[in-house]
Amino acid sequence: MPKLKDVCRYIRSKQAGPFWITFDIYFDSRESFDRYHDDEALSVESFAKLYGADPALVKRIPVPQLEMIKISYPRSTPQGGIIERDMHAGQQYVRLSNVSVG
Repeated sequence: MPKLKDVCRYIRSKQAGPFWITFDIYFDSRESFDRYHDDEALSVESFAKLYGADPALVKRIPVPQLEMIKISYPRSTPQGGIIERDMHAGQQYVRLSNVSVG
């Protein structure tokens, strides 16, 4: 089974304000998008489990025109707090990129 990083041209995570983190998952082709965008590994429940988020608060938005999915979830603590380890959320995508799909 391929990993998400094998079927995407770009995966990024970033801050979406002080209370949210968002992921942009750009597939490498229309075929990859059509095949994997509804994969169980990219479901709200799987994503919530991977990042320790409440599934009721995870937002998942497929954007077929761009062959991508946007997934957002609330931070466990506000950005810049005393326990913050990735203030801009730029490293959060790594776990997701190694998820098996297919």
